[in-house]
Amino acid sequence: MLETTNVKKKNKIKRILIILILIVGILIVGKVYYDWGFTAVDIENPKDVSVEIPFGSSSNRIANILKEKGLIKSELIFKIAVKKSDIGEELKAGKYILSTDMDIYKIIDELTKGGKNENVIRFTIPEGYEIQQIADKLANEGVVDKERFLELTSNKKYFEDKHPILKELKEGQCLEGFLFPSTYEIYTNTTEEDIIDKMLSKFEEVFERSVRPHMDKYDFTVNEVVTLASIIERESKLDEERELISAVFHNRLNKGMLLESCATVQYALGERKEVLSKKDLKIDSEYNTYIHEGLPPTPIASPGEKSLIAAVNPADVDYLYFRTKEDGTGGHIFSRTYEEHLKAKPKK
Repeated sequence: MLETTNVKKKNKIKRILIILILIVGILIVGKVYYDWGFTAVDIENPKDVSVEIPFGSSSNRIANILKEKGLIKSELIFKIAVKKSDIGEELKAGKYILSTDMDIYKIIDELTKGGKNENVIRFTIPEGYEIQQIADKLANEGVVDKERFLELTSNKKYFEDKHPILKELKEGQCLEGFLFPSTYEIYTNTTEEDIIDKMLSKFEEVFERSVRPHMDKYDFTVNEVVTLASIIERESKLDEERELISAVFHNRLNKGMLLESCATVQYALGERKEVLSKKDLKIDSEYNTYIHEGLPPTPIASPGEKSLIAAVNPADVDYLYFRTKEDGTGGHIFSRTYEEHLKAKPKK
């Protein structure tokens, strides 16, 4: 009986050892397969391969295309690499010439740069652009009909049913400030309506993610936050100063002081003059913050995400003034009192 028990124990141990050996073997094979999957398909005899990634392709679809073209060893490993790189949404449509001696990360890098596609147009709207500038740029690039674009952006009513955030704005308000500055890809036959819709969707995405959660700290409407952000955008040249400039405007608003932003005067003038005259500063406009208290009625440009965030996250400082350093850096000198502000004026 004892001998039978010992035999059973030995058999059990053998089974456990076999299972452990199998698990270790699977792990080793898996690791070898994993490492192998990242390497190039053919380093010794590389071949160039023409690949077209259709507009709107998911990483799954792209992996399938690359595998069919013989450019990757494993679709699964490609998808793992894309996820590890956290760049899934940055893979671009277009036509590429890739090579079989490229490893997965080199291929991914190429796909983030964007290829050629006769049916796809890419355009970039810089941060701080006004609607008029956006319309001019897109018209010059052959993307939109300028008059149609300006007509559609002149009143929120054309888009507020699809974009609820616009219902929080004033009746008849234009879309100044709400066309998010970014790089976009569109089909060549995309309408002005669809382009504007795409820019509004991007704005909503950024606003709801990065700004809305912080709004309860301030008694600001959506329009006021974006208006302040647009002024910060136009006044800032350096990212590290956005929250400082935001603090200056927050402090002045809290004290009932005029904002005295040159950017708002430039908007009122309809031109971006480098040096404003005394006459300019007296222009009779509700956008002139040298003569009207508080924020302008609407945004003066399209703020980027960093300026939007800065509008609801001002630095914890008591500055009330700032002026440019005039040293070519785009930086500013910040002051707490008017006397300090005057002394900070660069000597010529």
